[in-house]
Amino acid sequence: MTDRCNFRCVYCMPKEIYGRGYQFLPKDQLLTFEELGRIARAFASVGTRKIRLTGGEPLMRRGLEILVADLATIPDVEVTLTTNGALLADRAQALRDAGLHRITVSLDALDDEVFKCMNDVDFPVAKVLAGIEAAERAGLPVKVNMVVRRGLNESAIVPMARFFREKGHILRFIEYMDVGHTNGWRLDDVVPAREIVRLIGAELPIEPVGANYVGEVAERWRYVDGSGEIGVIASVTQAFCKDCTRARLSAEGKVYTCLFATAGTDLRDRLRAGATDAQLAAAISEVWAARIDRYSELRSSETAGLHKIEMSYIGG
Repeated sequence: MTDRCNFRCVYCMPKEIYGRGYQFLPKDQLLTFEELGRIARAFASVGTRKIRLTGGEPLMRRGLEILVADLATIPDVEVTLTTNGALLADRAQALRDAGLHRITVSLDALDDEVFKCMNDVDFPVAKVLAGIEAAERAGLPVKVNMVVRRGLNESAIVPMARFFREKGHILRFIEYMDVGHTNGWRLDDVVPAREIVRLIGAELPIEPVGANYVGEVAERWRYVDGSGEIGVIASVTQAFCKDCTRARLSAEGKVYTCLFATAGTDLRDRLRAGATDAQLAAAISEVWAARIDRYSELRSSETAGLHKIEMSYIGG
């Protein structure tokens, strides 16, 4: 939806890079809602069954509910949203009324001091939790994502698991990844999925569960007492490239076939030059058929230094 965000999370948009003078995309370069609707329908025509609205922070895009309402009319397509939750409390009901199917909220700790250290804009946990509660009241199924970075918030793993187990929301832990080239990623800062599972299991017994579908990125674990489940997304230590079914569309209309991509394919210029819906669908099919992405399988000190597209630009 946008490359802008109201947080400066240290693993995504570090403040020293994305400071006051940083130049984000100008409005005329962003896809309009009409253009986004056309491209979404082209994707659906070649097999896409889930559309996730991301950013940056998607709720910074004015009138987002209008787009949601349009996308919700596409047959057999689930429309979801990932947000940091800062603006969610006042928008959850409108999003649900527009036809949003479910929502994912990013939250990296329950302790204010730790969370503020992660978001780096002094934003309090309570306001994110208020957004989650508003989404629940609106009837939106909620999942919560937690990025774990050693030395910053690994102490929050078990408290987060306890809290959201009691709330009835699925919590997914994400290994700190070398997305983009500005977050200062080091392998030593990664808390591996196995360590996360071990820490939780020592306090709250869990057992593995099979995937819901081919290409599911989260490894599922359920509490032995039947009180819910968690997920662990282990792109660093347990690559899942061979089953990946995800493409990403930037706010300015470029298609990327990998979160760790260095280049994309421009659909906006084709669209604005008068491409038909069939031509857009053909372009998408051509890009997908030619994909050879295996970044997580090939990750090394050399690949980690590549000039990759930033996560805030193509979505998480």
